[in-house]
Order: sequence, then structure tokens, then C-alpha cells
Amino acid sequence: MRAQSDAVPESDRLGDMPHPRETTALFGHGAAESLLLEGYRSGRLPHTWILAGREGIGKATLAWRFARFILAHPDPSEPSRTGARDLFVPPDHLAARRIASLSHPDVVLLRREWNDGRKRHFTEIRVDDVRRAAHLFHHASAAEGYRVGILDSADDLNRNASNALLKLIEEPPPRSLFLLIAHRPGRIIPTIRSRCRMLTLQPLVAEEVAEAVKATGAGGEASPDAVRGAAVRAGGSVRAALQLLDGEAMQFKERIAAMLTRLPEIEWKEVHRLAETVAQRDAANEYSAVMTSIMDWLDDTVRNRAGQGARRLAPYAEVWEKLDAATREVEALNLDKRPLILSLFADLATATRASRG
Repeated sequence: MRAQSDAVPESDRLGDMPHPRETTALFGHGAAESLLLEGYRSGRLPHTWILAGREGIGKATLAWRFARFILAHPDPSEPSRTGARDLFVPPDHLAARRIASLSHPDVVLLRREWNDGRKRHFTEIRVDDVRRAAHLFHHASAAEGYRVGILDSADDLNRNASNALLKLIEEPPPRSLFLLIAHRPGRIIPTIRSRCRMLTLQPLVAEEVAEAVKATGAGGEASPDAVRGAAVRAGGSVRAALQLLDGEAMQFKERIAAMLTRLPEIEWKEVHRLAETVAQRDAANEYSAVMTSIMDWLDDTVRNRAGQGARRLAPYAEVWEKLDAATREVEALNLDKRPLILSLFADLATATRASRG
């Protein structure tokens, strides 16, 4: 695994927070952790997993925790492993230190890489990224144990990269493990999904979110009441809670939420201002906040109206498909984001009206 300079931002790290590979504590997800542990000890561990769930709930933390465990203990029948209650590995263990520094020879990380020419991350995981990662699995493990690939996140794969990954997992080498992190597993091509074991993680409860926020050391100036309030409002996501503790980010997300709540009514001046904001060169965080807010709103709307029947939900499904295709095109081709924002709100308003008809 190639180490990445501290001067280069990591696409799978939130700001200056600890990276999931550096995080040894896991909050919630005890059942999922036990499932992975028992699968490993049984000797019948599926070679490819999709860890699915809302962004910021700990999927990557669990993936890296599992990778540390099986690389620290390559023999699942070892007596000390048969009695293990969880996947914890001390941070001073050699495997943990090497993983934290991105220097473990049996781990490969697939993510959006840094585009040095444009001084920003690529918008997708490309086929060449997958092919480079695949080289690890064509060689024997350095410790005669597992080789582990972590993909963060599968939502970012472009079509060619997805096909290259499919070829790799269709005929996996012995003792290989692929952990695919997916915020929205529906974006993964069906042929990959059909070859993976799906493990869906549930949102954390507010108390777990608050404990996780404290563990990151973030929001050091925030009062305990502010942390608790953010945890309650975060919908089970530590990432969302951290963003809520950022005053400006919180105001921006509340502005988007208010616009979505008013649908199908639209204040076009407000939508145009939002489009101008996300179209700026240094507005990657704002653009991400808008897209995440819209997708979460669609998820929540469909879930809350599940009992109303397929006919009323169909308009939202159509918007979802259009949103998915349009955002991929805009990001891949680096197109102007303003028309995307305007058309999205128009489509959302139309869908809302149609669902009520």
C-alpha cells in the first residue's frame, strides 16, 4: 500500500478528524462485529462484503477494525482468537501501526485519488485505480495470511472501474477479503451486489453518536449540551453531528432542509443563490452537503410513505434515477453545477406534486 503524504488531502477523511484506520474504538454495531468475527473463526468467511448504511455511522471504522484483526491474527483457529469477544487490536500492535501508516503490504485501499494537476480529488474511482489495486491479489500474502482490499466508497466507482472490480471478485485468490463500503448500495452494479454478502449497519442511537463525537476530540469548545443536541439531530451519523457542531455548516444544512420541507413550493431566488454557492471552485463541501441532503430527503420520504403504494412512490424513484445519472455526469465531466441544482429542485417539486395526486 502506498503511503500518502500528509500534505495531500485524503478523500476518505473528514477534515482533520482521525481517519477510520486510526480509530480503534467502535461505537454501536456489536451484532455486525460479532457476525464478522464468527465468520472468520468458522473458516467460512465470504470473500466479499458490502458494508452498507448511512454516511458517517461507522462503516469504514468497522472495515478497518476487521482488517486489523485478521492481519494481526492470521490463524483463525489460534486459541486466543477462539475466545475473542470482539475485533479489538491494541493500537501498538505491529499490524495496527502498519495499517495506520498505510504501510501494511497485505492491505490495499481503493478511494478517489488526488489529482495533482488540478489540485483536487478525482470525482470517481477509475479503472486504473482498480487495476493497480488488483496487483496485490496476484501475489502471495507477506505473512501467509489474508490479503485485504478496502473500497471507500463503492458509490464512487465509475462503470469501467466497476467492471474491473467485478473481474477481480468473480475469481478471488485464496485467503482474500474485499470490504466494500457503500452509503447507497443501489448505486453498485447488480453483478457486483449479487457476488457480495450484504451487511447493513443501522444508524447509531444518540448516546452512541455523542460518545463517538467526544472520542474524536472534535468540538472541543462545544458544551456537553451542544454535543448532545447535535447527536439527537444527527440521525444516527457521527459525521452529521460533527457538521452540526460547525456553526456555518449547520446553518447551510438547515437552509437546504428548509427548502426541501417547502416542496412542492419553490422560492427560485433562494435556489439560484444555492446554485451560485455550489458552483464556486472551492465549494466542494457545500456541493456535497446539498447532494447528501437531497438524497437523505428522498430516502426519508420514501421510507415514511412506504405504505402509500408504488404509484405514489414512483415519482421519487424517477427523480432518484435522474439524480444519480446527472450527478455522475456533472462530476465526471466537471460540468457547471448550477443547471444541475436548478433542474433537481424542479424535478423534486414535480415529484412531490405527482405523489400527492
